[in-house]
This record gives sequence, structure tokens and C-alpha cells, in this order.
Amino acid sequence: MAAVGLNSSSDPPGVTGLSTPGNAATAGVSAVSVSNLSTGPQVIYIGTYVLDITNYDARSGTFEINYFGTLTSDRPINMNDFETMNGVADKMVIFSDTPTRKYFRISGSMHTDPDFHRYPFDRHTLPVIIEPRVHNTSEIIFVIDRKTTGLDPLATFPGWETGKSHAYVMNQTYGDEEIPFSRAIFSHDISRDSFSTFLKFFIPIMLIILISLSSLLMKVTSRLGLNASMFLAAVLIHWRIADAMPNVSYPTFLDYFMILTYATLMMVLVSGILTIYFSEAKDPARIEQVNRWSIRIIPALSISLYAVLFLTLLI
Repeated sequence: MAAVGLNSSSDPPGVTGLSTPGNAATAGVSAVSVSNLSTGPQVIYIGTYVLDITNYDARSGTFEINYFGTLTSDRPINMNDFETMNGVADKMVIFSDTPTRKYFRISGSMHTDPDFHRYPFDRHTLPVIIEPRVHNTSEIIFVIDRKTTGLDPLATFPGWETGKSHAYVMNQTYGDEEIPFSRAIFSHDISRDSFSTFLKFFIPIMLIILISLSSLLMKVTSRLGLNASMFLAAVLIHWRIADAMPNVSYPTFLDYFMILTYATLMMVLVSGILTIYFSEAKDPARIEQVNRWSIRIIPALSISLYAVLFLTLLI
């Protein structure tokens, strides 16, 4: 078996509150009774109780997991009939090995597809996906065992906050004409701590924006050099932050944030350039007009766009 896991002499405690997608929880089992039929597909109740998830690498989507697993049926169960689809079991200890019930603990290495759309406020789902090796739904159907499924309250995710847990069964087809396989999915949502993320990622950029906008109060040509240095500092910070994530084919929250930052700094730079131009032309009326409209428009427009961008995180 390539993925399941444990280490206790008693069943893991039951956990309530697991969410179940309405159209997936009963996929593949709607035509089958909750109890096994001697002439129909074998119904196997499956549960996983996660003790901890460690070493999550958001760049590669890999993590290590340690969990208890149970397989229960009214017919004999062969452990070798099942495998983990998104990882491997590095170590497995079996505690109960009766013909109709398997109780074990697994430590394994798993992988997931990270989603960086909200980076650096990104959220990720860490799944354990279990499926029969060769038996399709005409032979084996999974049903989630709610009493032995959940996440230990003492489980820790260094650098991350835990979210909702999900457990459901779906049908997986590998060809248009093939009979689907019953697939059990146990997943746990995690997200970066919002407060620490804001401090580490955005405070330096916002200080640069504040200094740049404050320079609009300066009615001297020397403010152009100040804003140019602020622009360079923003580019360097952006490069450092972006280097912590892999190249992705879609824009992230950070990308949109930095686009607004560059637009703000560019507007301030243009204001400074116009001030220098009209100063050399000895046109104080135009200088006053540029300063007046810059103070009125640039800060208001910038703050409004930033507010709209951060509101998208609530969706």
C-alpha cells in the first residue's frame, strides 16, 4: 500500500464538523446500501485521523504527514489492494489486522498543487488521496468513516494557520469508456498568518509609498531624486519577496499590489518632472497648478485602489 498511516492501540477519537461537498460525498455510493451486499460491490468504510503535518514547502507543494488509518468492511480486506495517489508511505505500523478490519499508522511524504493566486496571503489544501489499485466501483466502493476521521487538536503547522477539514468520496475515471474508481479524499486547509504576513511583506512597501506621497507637499525640485530612490527601493523589495515563490503562469495578489505601487510612484515622479519643467520655464502658475492637483488626485486615487484590492481578499 502506498499511502495510509498510525501508532496507537486504540481507535482515534471521532471528530465532528468535517465539511462534505454535497455532490461528492455520495458519489459512487448512491445506488448502494450503506451496508455491504454479498452480491454487490464491497463497501469499505475508510477513515484517517491526522496527528501532524510538517515540513510543508509551498514552492514545491510537498509535505510530510503522520496519521492513523482504518479500513472496515463485512468482507475480507486486503491492504495491498489500496494505494495513496498523491504520495508514498515511508513507514507503516499495523495495530489491528483482522480479515474485516485494518487499523494502522502511516508516516508518509505527500504532494499537492499549491495555489498562489492570493500570495502572500495564500491558502493551500493538503490532501491524502486513497484509491483501490485495480478494483473499480463494480468491486469496491468507499464510504467515509466519520468516527475515525479528523485532525488532532494538538496538530501544529509551523508558520501556518489551520482552516477547515474535508472528507468525501468521489468517482475517478481514467478513460471515457472505463468504469470509474472510488476515491477517498481527506484534506485540510491551511493559510499564512495574516498579521505576520502584513508586517513582513507590506510594511516596508507602505512606508515607501507614504514617503513618496508626503513628498508631494515639497514644492522643490529636489523631490525628484527622493522619489527615484523610493522607486528603486520598491523594485528591490519586490524582487526579494517574489523570489520566495516559484514562477507561475497567473498574476498573484502581490503582482497587483506592486502594479498599484509602481503606478503610484510613477505618478509622483511625473509630478516632480513637471515641476522641474515648469520651474525651468519660469512658470510659477503652472507649478502651483501641478502641485495642487497632484496633492488632490494622486493620494486619493492610490488609497482607493489599494482599498479595493485588499477588499478582494474577503471574497
